[in-house]
Amino acid sequence: MSTTTPFPQGFLWGGATAANQVEGAYDQGGKGLSVQDVMPRGIVGPRTAEPTVDNLKLEAIDFYHRYAEDIALFAKMGFGVYRFSIAWSRIFPKGDEAEPNEEGLAFYDRVLDELEKHGIEPLVTISHYETPLHLAETYDGWTDRRLIGFYENYARTLFERYGSRVKYWLTFNEINSLLHAPFMSGGINTPKEQLSDGQLYQAMHHELVASARATRIAREVAPNAQIGCMVLSMPVYPLTPSPADALSVMDFDHSNLVYGDVHTRGAYPGYFLRTLREKGIELEITDQDREDLTNTVDFVSFSYYMSVAATADPAKKVAGEGNIMGGVPNPTLEASEWGWQIDPVGLRLVLNQFWDRWQKPLFIVENGLGAKDQLVEIDGVKTVIDDYRIAYLNDHLVQVGEAITDGVDVLGYTSWGCIDIVSASTAQLSKRYGFIYVDRNDDGSGTLERFEKKSFGWYAEVIRTNGASLTR
Repeated sequence: MSTTTPFPQGFLWGGATAANQVEGAYDQGGKGLSVQDVMPRGIVGPRTAEPTVDNLKLEAIDFYHRYAEDIALFAKMGFGVYRFSIAWSRIFPKGDEAEPNEEGLAFYDRVLDELEKHGIEPLVTISHYETPLHLAETYDGWTDRRLIGFYENYARTLFERYGSRVKYWLTFNEINSLLHAPFMSGGINTPKEQLSDGQLYQAMHHELVASARATRIAREVAPNAQIGCMVLSMPVYPLTPSPADALSVMDFDHSNLVYGDVHTRGAYPGYFLRTLREKGIELEITDQDREDLTNTVDFVSFSYYMSVAATADPAKKVAGEGNIMGGVPNPTLEASEWGWQIDPVGLRLVLNQFWDRWQKPLFIVENGLGAKDQLVEIDGVKTVIDDYRIAYLNDHLVQVGEAITDGVDVLGYTSWGCIDIVSASTAQLSKRYGFIYVDRNDDGSGTLERFEKKSFGWYAEVIRTNGASLTR
């Protein structure tokens, strides 16, 4: 164990969740339905016509009523930052109203009160896979340009209400997931197989314009705020040393990097314009859109769970269970129970790549291990001996330290699902990420009681020592 640490003073340690995966209370406080309320199987199953009792997100872990208890546990770990999202349909139940729902706004005031009481910095995601269902069913989500205005009104409402209390904001969660999960990510009601590339790219453009407009509004309304984008990072390696595989890596990389390029540079890069030309797509881009896009972000945030490999050989293009964003499994890496390949070094690589490319401060806002935990009793205390999670997080955080030593500017780290939540990909509770065990099962049974896992104390020590306790 080292006694020195590469993590700078003021490094923000904490955890992250999303409203739809923790809050529950889907029909309370004036909240309208969101796309998540009809996704009982996450992205792996079809949507339903109405909310159904098998959808764990309808109650989730009941953060809506237990937020004070949960935030106190975060404070006990020593969190300096907590990333959470605001449910759009809690503020604008249908999404297209002119005036917000005061009950929804007041709920997040109470959450912020608790965070302030414990000295925890809020990091707020404006849209985290929670498009109001009305916008999906009436407008087909982000395929419709009118959503830009609805989002603008929503973002302005948040900045005016909370701008003096929240420094760090993220516009869209994992914005580059839109092409892969259009209903969850973009509220696009048309089935994916019926969507053209042109429709998906136009929806992507609308989101990028909306993000840039929100950035401009924040600078007007909350000038002390820092606005970031949020992308799903996916470092990619050539499956073989062949130049053709290296080109496949470049193409795969470009398909993800374009979102960060636009957010940080203010215009579409040449390689993306080539893609549009070769697909015969002409996007509707107005002069106002081009001007809007020049409102670039202050920092780049991202999720990191796994890396992938790429190949030009059709015979080797066999998707792995965990390759939900494309790519093929890397034969040199082990995988989690859900097929997500475990690659701590990939986090150092992506930190360096993003820093070299964009020269914007970086924030790791999601990273963690989904695993099946077993609640046990030791000396009369219920806990989980999750050494596998400790090892995973330790090894990734060591690589964050290496990237900082490389010269990368990293603002902070928020571990995903710091308390057990309903999984976004599979809508299970048995895929647990947290330092805090929540007694709820995939069939909906359980007491919702909270228990500290072994990793709870481990992470508290990492935070207390600013990373010096990590095992290298």
